[in-house]
Amino acid sequence: MNHQTFTLANGLRVVSVPLPHLHSIELAVYLKVGARNDPPQRSGLSHFLEHMLFRGTADYPSSLAIETAFEELGGIVNAATDADSTCFYARLHPRHAEQGLAILASMLLRPTLEGMELERRIIGEEALEDINEEGVVTSPDLVMGGLLWPGHPLGGATVGSLEDIARITSADLTKHLHTWYRPNNAVVVLAGPHDPAAMAAAATRLLGAWEPQPVPTFHPVPPRPADAPRLALVQDADSQVTVQLAFPSFSRNDPRTTSLKVLRRLLAGGGCSRLHLALREQLGLVYAVDSAIGAYDETGCITIDFATAPENLATVLAVTLHELQRVRAEAIPTAELERVRTAYLADLDYSRDSVAEMGARYGWGTLMEVVRSIDDEQRLVQAVAAADLQRLAGELFRPENRFLVVIGPVDGIDQPALRLLIQH
Repeated sequence: MNHQTFTLANGLRVVSVPLPHLHSIELAVYLKVGARNDPPQRSGLSHFLEHMLFRGTADYPSSLAIETAFEELGGIVNAATDADSTCFYARLHPRHAEQGLAILASMLLRPTLEGMELERRIIGEEALEDINEEGVVTSPDLVMGGLLWPGHPLGGATVGSLEDIARITSADLTKHLHTWYRPNNAVVVLAGPHDPAAMAAAATRLLGAWEPQPVPTFHPVPPRPADAPRLALVQDADSQVTVQLAFPSFSRNDPRTTSLKVLRRLLAGGGCSRLHLALREQLGLVYAVDSAIGAYDETGCITIDFATAPENLATVLAVTLHELQRVRAEAIPTAELERVRTAYLADLDYSRDSVAEMGARYGWGTLMEVVRSIDDEQRLVQAVAAADLQRLAGELFRPENRFLVVIGPVDGIDQPALRLLIQH
């Protein structure tokens, strides 16, 4: 699959992914700014600004006008902010790609930033989803972030704290926009049936006057030695405990990343994965077990998530840790690795039919300087050997590298026994 990248005079990269066999367009603008770039006492600023760009522009005076403009093109528009990026994206009919880009350009270059108090209330409701009625954070991702990266924005809430959301001013939004929303900090991507030359010309006309300037450097997470397991227990009223087990890993451009993706699938990637079989099919003590990889410029982690009754926690955790140690100690059978590899390769092929996945692969990948074609990724997956997975498991799944978060009725569990369990 071919893709082309055009770099405008102002530094904006325009990525074209022609998919002539499909019938929709994914148009997106990625910016390298997220929660980790929020100033002190202004957590949630990047997310707040993303919301405000939908409030109206010089050309579209309200959020309704923006939504209507996209719907009149047969499209939908949305946005997302995460730890280190912000994305504005739209699905469109191919014949309306240029008009869609014109609307996004208006949002980026000519926002009014009006309606701030209404948006503050909306974002406040979003922030409440992560805390209980006593104001205690009950999101396992947020509690774990505080364990992995204490005192650093990377470990905080993308939406921000209620206190910081209340502090954000119009001047804060304007400064953040002028600091980070720059063409040399952005990538435009179009995936689907289109003419790459016409797309580059449209981007030049609509975004060529966007003025570049140097963007600040981010503050890296300070290195921490993996010298002891860490545990956080959060009391909350519920019938189950929600559990997240994490292991600090490495940055997104580390050559071990492909092996980590295969290892994640082997552990919790489907009905035949080891943890699914051990915890659900053999014990019947969880409904589901999931795993995810977080990877950033300088750090990363792999997490395992499940929920279970409090009285079953010790058993489920002991079996989980046993399965992780088994990957370290025992050679992975060839048949098992080939099954996992086949499913991974198939999923990569399936993604060729998704304009959203192709837009993310080449747009976000270009922004983060980790862009890789599906063919190249498939070759890397083919090259992963059982010994690579065993070696990686040995590096990551050491007892001193364990981080555990338990949220729920923790007052009723044997906490000393739990601490002892994660130490051995």
